[in-house]
Amino acid sequence: MRAAVFSDIHGKFLLPFKLVDLYQQETGRSVDVILQCGDMGAFPDPQRLDRATLRHASRDRDELGFHDHFVTRDPDIAAHLDELDIDMICVRGNHEDHGFLDSLEEASSEPRYPIDAYGRVLVCRSGVVQEIRAGEETLSIVGVGRIGDRKGRSAPPFLQDHERAAMRRLQRLRRDVDLLISHDQEFDEETGFGMRELTELLHQVPFRFHFHGHTGAPFSRRLASNGSTERIKVKELEFGPSGILDPGCMVVVEKQGTSLELEVVDQALTNRLTQYTWRL
Repeated sequence: MRAAVFSDIHGKFLLPFKLVDLYQQETGRSVDVILQCGDMGAFPDPQRLDRATLRHASRDRDELGFHDHFVTRDPDIAAHLDELDIDMICVRGNHEDHGFLDSLEEASSEPRYPIDAYGRVLVCRSGVVQEIRAGEETLSIVGVGRIGDRKGRSAPPFLQDHERAAMRRLQRLRRDVDLLISHDQEFDEETGFGMRELTELLHQVPFRFHFHGHTGAPFSRRLASNGSTERIKVKELEFGPSGILDPGCMVVVEKQGTSLELEVVDQALTNRLTQYTWRL
C-alpha cells in the first residue's frame, strides 16, 4: 500500500487530491491514502479566521478553500473525489478553527472523524493509534496535532492536556507504529522550538518515520533524537515566487509486508500543477 504525505496546505484542500491523481496517472502506481501534517486551514466561517490567515487571505483566496469548496457539496468536486476514492487523514496545525474541530471531535467516538461535506477529509485524535488497511496491508500511524509552547499557554493552537494524557497512554502500550505524523517538530535544545512531548514519545514508541511541517524550513531527512526514527520535514504545499511548488512537498511511503520505502516525488511531476493552472 502507498500513502502520499503533504503538509501545510493552508486552504488548498483540493491540491493534494489533484497531485495524487496526477501521480497515479504518470507513474501507474496507486495511492491508498493521503496523510497531511497540519495547518489545513480548516475555517468554515471566514469571520473566524485567525490573524495570520486573515492577512494571507487578503492576498490569496486559496486560504479560504475549505469555506469555498468543502463546507457545501459541489457536484463537480464530489464526482472527482468519488472517482479518486481516497481519503485525506490530517492532524491539526496551529492555523485552524479549533472551536469547529473541537465540536466535531467531541461528537465522535472514532479515532478519526470527517470534517467536510464529502466525508473525505478526516482529522486524527492526537496520540491515538490509527490503522489504515488496503488489501492485505495495514499501515499504523499516530497523529499529534497543534504545536508546543515554551510559555505553557493553553490556548487552542497549543497542545492540550487531554492530548498529553493520550500520548502518555500510548507510551505505556509500548507497541511498534509505522508512522508518526505531527504538525510541530520534536523539541530542539539549541533553538528552544518544538514540542517536548514529541521528543518523549519518540523515545518511548518505536516509529519508523516521523513526518512534520510547520517550521518553514526546506525538505530534509535526518535521524530523530532517539537515533532510530527517520525524521522527515515535509516542505509546505506553497507556491513560490515563480508559481511552482518547492522540492520535497510530496512524499510517498510504500509498505510491503514489514518493509517501508520512501519516495520523494520529483519536482518534474509537481511542476505540472502551477499556481496558475492547478484549479483548472
